[in-house]
Amino acid sequence: MDWHIYDREAFEKARRILEGKAHKTPTLRCGTLSRLAGCDLALKCENLQRGGAFKFRGAYHMLSTLEEADRARGVITYSSGNHAQAVALAARLFSTRAVVVMPTDASGVKLAATRGYGAEILRHGLTPQERMAFAGRVAAERNLAMVPPYEDPRILLGQGTVLMEILEQEPRAEVVLVPAGGGGLLAGICAAARAFRPEMEVYGVEPAVADDWARSIEAGGIRSIPAAPTVADGLRSLEPGRVPFPVVHEFTRGIIRVAEEEILAAMGLLLTRAKVVAEPSGAVSVAGALFHGETFRGRRVVAVVSGGNVDPGILARLMPDP
Repeated sequence: MDWHIYDREAFEKARRILEGKAHKTPTLRCGTLSRLAGCDLALKCENLQRGGAFKFRGAYHMLSTLEEADRARGVITYSSGNHAQAVALAARLFSTRAVVVMPTDASGVKLAATRGYGAEILRHGLTPQERMAFAGRVAAERNLAMVPPYEDPRILLGQGTVLMEILEQEPRAEVVLVPAGGGGLLAGICAAARAFRPEMEVYGVEPAVADDWARSIEAGGIRSIPAAPTVADGLRSLEPGRVPFPVVHEFTRGIIRVAEEEILAAMGLLLTRAKVVAEPSGAVSVAGALFHGETFRGRRVVAVVSGGNVDPGILARLMPDP
């Protein structure tokens, strides 16, 4: 693993690029959540990031590094929704066009937001692999620059700026819990922690029914899983990303599996007690703290709430009966 790609200078440069473009999102506390989790639990609210998720950091950072001529021709990506919005918004800020390949079952909320940022949407497939292959063909046909969700170090550097903010806002934090999908956020935070706070404990959290990361870390190499339904639509990856995996494998303390009912319970508590709107993929980190936090009892923990683009139908299921 060549860690020089992810040294302090690289992260500091990424943060300068994002200065004034990405929001510096707050960390919040809820006494009830800390009590239930048995730790000093802070929430890093990337649900308040531009586009409603952490993805804007990596997308804008990567677009900023493209050659001007390549960027001017337009960009393309593939995404279930949050990276789609991020690329669409970043492309608009750079006055270029964006094409986004989204799954046929994409959330209506995420479709509308991506379209609202001006992107052309192509619907194709149900899995990230199907979308990636289709986007590659369209990129070649239209001569567009690919901005992948996580398969590029420049994406990871942008996402790692989340950890830089956490260290400023919660300087005594000992543990960070991070949702694990393709791995861009988890790897970015692992790499930034290695650069700035090597003693930091970083754990990934994923749905138990879509546990490609846990299986891969346990096996010591990338393992694929069959497609499985999970309420956390942003974490339906069938295997870890090739670029993120070695970073996570070398640095993470482990991967926590959470059940579907635990994800929904965490969403409900975030909404009703902390007044934080989190999508299922963004709430898995809090579910990890609430239901699998034996290792973190009495410690200072930050859970990254990675996104807030939740379908209203799911929110309605969480509301208590009148």
